[in-house]
Order: sequence, then C-alpha cells, then structure tokens
Amino acid sequence: MPVSSPSLQFKIIDETGDYIVIDKPPFLLSHPTKPTTQPTLWKELRELLAFEIAGGGQVSIVNRLDRETSGLVLVAKTAAAAREFGLLMQQQKVHKEYLAIVWGWPEWEHYVVDTPLDRQRKHQESVIWLKQMIHQGGAPAQTEFRVERRFAKRSVASSSAASRLPLPGQEEDEGEDRKQFHANQSARAEEKFSLVRAIPLTGRTHQIRVHLASVGHPVVGDKIYGPDEQLYLRFIETGWTPELQQRLLLPRHALHSAKLAIEGEREWTSPLPLDLAEFFRGAHRAPLQQTLRIAI
Repeated sequence: MPVSSPSLQFKIIDETGDYIVIDKPPFLLSHPTKPTTQPTLWKELRELLAFEIAGGGQVSIVNRLDRETSGLVLVAKTAAAAREFGLLMQQQKVHKEYLAIVWGWPEWEHYVVDTPLDRQRKHQESVIWLKQMIHQGGAPAQTEFRVERRFAKRSVASSSAASRLPLPGQEEDEGEDRKQFHANQSARAEEKFSLVRAIPLTGRTHQIRVHLASVGHPVVGDKIYGPDEQLYLRFIETGWTPELQQRLLLPRHALHSAKLAIEGEREWTSPLPLDLAEFFRGAHRAPLQQTLRIAI
C-alpha cells in the first residue's frame, strides 16, 4: 500500500504486531538529522502507527538507509522487537543485499573487499563532514561483490558535445580541433556500466560506496565518491543542474536495498525502482563472455 507525503511515497511490504517492512523511495530521509519540517520515514511512520504508539509501541528503524538509497527498511514496532533485532544485527543474522549500478566493467565476477574505514576528516582535510576513507586505523569493513550484468550505453557527455562541432566554413581554421573532436567522440561513443550485487558483511557508514570506489568502480550518480567530490558541494549550492546531469548521469546514487532476511526465519525482496530500471533503456548487453545473470 502506498503512503503519501507531499512529494514522496513508500510502500509497506510486510507487517506484524512486532515489525513493519518498508520499501523506501530515494530522497526520503530515514530519520530527522536536525529540527525540520522536511518529511522523514520516521515521522511518517509515527503518524501511521499513532494508535500502536499510544498503546506503548514505538518506531525503531533497524537498518537505516541514506537519503538517496532506495529499498527495504526493517522497522521494529515494540521495544522487545527492537532489542531482538539489535541482538540479531550484532550476531550478523540480519542479512542485507544491495544492487548498485557502477561505472565500468569489473575484471572479476566475484570479489570481497576487506579494508577498514574511518571518517576522512580524522586523518586529512575534508570539506565533507561525513566522507569516509579507507584507513588502517579505521573500523573493520568487508563487502562481497558479484557482477550481475555488464552493459554499455551512449554517453550523455558525447551526445551533448555534438553542439561543439565546428560551424561550416570553420574547417580550414579548426581542422586539427575537428579531428581531435572526432577522435574523442569515437573513444567516448559508449560508456561501460555494470549492475553489481553488494553484500555488506559489516555495517559501516557509506561502506558499499567507498569500497566500490576503492576498486575503481564508483556508483553512478555518487556525488561524494564519484568523479569529483566538488560536485557534491556544487549540488548543495545550486541544486541539480545540466552540468551535474552530464557528469553524474543520475540525480541520486544508484544504490538499492534489494533483499533483507532474518536468518532462518523471513526474507523480503524489492525489485529495482523505476529510475534505476530506466537507466538500462537504450543500453545493450556486453558480449556473452562478459555477461552474467541478472537477478533483480
């Protein structure tokens, strides 16, 4: 059932007297970060579960997702359920799987990144407070990755660059520039992407995004760990612009919580949301030897 807010909707996937499982859309904050009237999943759920809360219930988000990350969220409705899920998380019995669209074609099919993470500002200057980095003094972090599909599509940048072709009559003066333009266009006619399944074995801040960037395959649309962290600062100042669209391709990072399971008990799944599914439009698969299954 969809639950409306001024501009966002979430769906209830499952509900019992102890918990509720939500499919969260991108751009909906999970929890208030400061006093604000901005919609959050926590506020919406408190309104939805007002009767239960009046009877002693509560809203405890078990697996909090970043604002731009979509997908499955488990929420405890009672103090007892919150304690139980907390213990299960500590015992690593709550299993999570994500789908991410990343830049490039990994050379591997299956890979485990085992590198500790820490807040970047603790070790070097950083203009982004929450930005994480790989650092040996950080907390242990492990993520398992599996390639689901490799594909290619025409570059947005190369398409828009057509407007910079020399005008008729300029060829004689700009012949070398034109040759260079066509050489660049040929090289950038298509961009390579992959759909990757990410299974976090620990739960650190921005873990999947940092680990993917560390192996050379950042998440498409990632303003912090993508092509340039300055894009994040520009977004904060100006909002979404054609320049950011050209550089990032998507207005949010392409990360989706696709599977959530309580070991030996229950399992929930969520398909790719419309915005990420539409990214495949106009794309074609890699050659057969470069292609694996897709399970979304």
